[in-house]
Amino acid sequence: MKKGKLYIIATPIGNLDDISFRAIETLKTVDLIIAEDTRHTLKLLNHFNIQKSLSSYHKFNEQTKSENIINKLLNGLNIGLVSDAGTPGICDPGNIIINECIKNNIDVIPVPGACAFLQALICSGFTTNNFSFFGFLSVNKKERKKQLENMSNSTTDLSIIYEAPHKLLTTLQDLLEVLGDRNICISKEITKIHETHYRDTLSNSINYFSENTPKGEYVIIIENCKKNDIIYSMDSKETLELLKDFYILNKDLNSLKDISKLLADKYNLSKKEIYNYLLKIK
Repeated sequence: MKKGKLYIIATPIGNLDDISFRAIETLKTVDLIIAEDTRHTLKLLNHFNIQKSLSSYHKFNEQTKSENIINKLLNGLNIGLVSDAGTPGICDPGNIIINECIKNNIDVIPVPGACAFLQALICSGFTTNNFSFFGFLSVNKKERKKQLENMSNSTTDLSIIYEAPHKLLTTLQDLLEVLGDRNICISKEITKIHETHYRDTLSNSINYFSENTPKGEYVIIIENCKKNDIIYSMDSKETLELLKDFYILNKDLNSLKDISKLLADKYNLSKKEIYNYLLKIK
């Protein structure tokens, strides 16, 4: 029996007019649609007058349902995978079933479309050809710390993350503490009525969102340190000498923690890296 195919179908992230003709046609022709939230997907299907069988496939059941879906594909059914918005597999369910398809020699066919972080990136004003995408930061403190350190050590021009509104301020504060003050672009409600792109520094953004209640899902783009600029590099001898001199001049007036913060703000460096360095020379 001929195997079916799994179609990874991107859907609009806000404006329904952004769906492609191919996505609509694929949704009409597959035998089954597996969706992150069937209620949400049903609204999309109804808008385009598509009647199709739906089955839930989300982060809480993707392990258990993958075997059943693979069996359907092996028996010749063509299946479409959609998330609530954007491209499945990008911070949404999809990786598990895609890998199972690959193991079983089942064709995985992308149907391209919207992806929130790419739309935010092209509107940010930053150079767009060299970036790292970290998705949502972990809620686990140990894992989150590791992610932030990886971001701090990134050699790409930009780091990009997603964040929910109720966690935005905490994340911005964590970023400032670990990375130091950097230029950022914070985008929300992309393609929707209240689409906004806020461009400033991390420190100013904390002040802004402390006074303006965050609403909507956010994409945060952070400009990384320039390794060829002395004041951005903890690796250069010149910078380390500069930090040492600053510490000697201020150690009787300020605590090590305060000196680290002053240096981080002054030279756009990581407060944590400075503190650890000054501990060594104390």
